[in-house]
Amino acid sequence: MRARIRRAPAAGAAADRPAGPAPVRLTGISVRRGGRTILDAVDLTARPGEVLSLVGPNGAGKSTLLAVAAGDLRGAGSARIGDLDVAGAPLADLARHRAVLTQRLAVDFPFTAGEVVAMGRAPHGCPDPELTAAAIRDCRIAHLLDRPIGRLSGGEQARVHMARVLVQDTPVLMLDEPTAALDFHHSEEVLAIARRRARAGATVILVLHDLSAAAAWSDRVAVLEGGRLRAVGAPDRTLTAELVSGVYGRAVEILRDSAGNPVIQPTRARDTTTTRSRPS
Repeated sequence: MRARIRRAPAAGAAADRPAGPAPVRLTGISVRRGGRTILDAVDLTARPGEVLSLVGPNGAGKSTLLAVAAGDLRGAGSARIGDLDVAGAPLADLARHRAVLTQRLAVDFPFTAGEVVAMGRAPHGCPDPELTAAAIRDCRIAHLLDRPIGRLSGGEQARVHMARVLVQDTPVLMLDEPTAALDFHHSEEVLAIARRRARAGATVILVLHDLSAAAAWSDRVAVLEGGRLRAVGAPDRTLTAELVSGVYGRAVEILRDSAGNPVIQPTRARDTTTTRSRPS
C-alpha cells in the first residue's frame, strides 16, 4: 500500500499534523508499577523508512514500551514523535501522528466491520475512499464489511483492525503482536504490509514473539529483558544464539532459510526411544 504521508491536512484538522516522516525517540524511559520496575532507562530510536521490532520474553516490557511511545502510558523520561512530545499531548494530535494496533481488539458495540474500518478516518474528519479501498483489499476483508465485528473470528477481527489503523494514514505505525491471532498465510501478509509502509517512508514499530518472523521482516530488532534494552541492531547481527539463549533461558540454534534469513529455534534432543505395540 502506498503511504501518502505528505498529503495536506484535511479541512478542520489541527495545524500541527505532521507533514512528513517522523522518527520516534525514546530517552530514559522508565516505568514502575506496584514497586516493580517494568522499564529501566530505555533509550531507543525508531527511524522513518524502517521496521523496528521489539522482541523479548514475556514480561520483558515490550508492550509497555510501545504504550509509552504511543502516548497511551506515561513513564519517566522523554518520548517524542518528530517534534511532538507525546506525554500529555491531546489525543487528537496523537491520532494524527501515530496509529496503534493493540493486543486488545474487542469492540463493545455492535458495529459492522466496515464501520470499524471507517473509524480510522475520524482524526482527519473526512473519508478517503481510495485509501480505504486499498486497506480493505490488502487486508482481504471485503467479504466481512457488512458483518457485526463481534461475530467475526479472532483472526478476522485482527485483519479488520489492521485495516482501521492503515486508513488512519499516519507517519508512524505501531503494531502490538499483530500476528497473534492470524494463521501462517495472513501473518505473512500483515508483516508484508508493515514493510511496504516502511518502504514508503513510515516509521513502523512491531512487538513480535516470533523471532524468526522478526528476523525476516525487520530492518532492526531491539531485544528487551527485564525492562532493560539488551541489544539493538540488524537481525542477523543481533539475534545471535548466545544472546537469545541467555535472554530466554533456553538453548537455541540459528539456521538459515532459502533467502538467508536467520531461523531461530530451540535446541531439541531427538527422542530415540521406541514404543512396542501392545495387543488390544
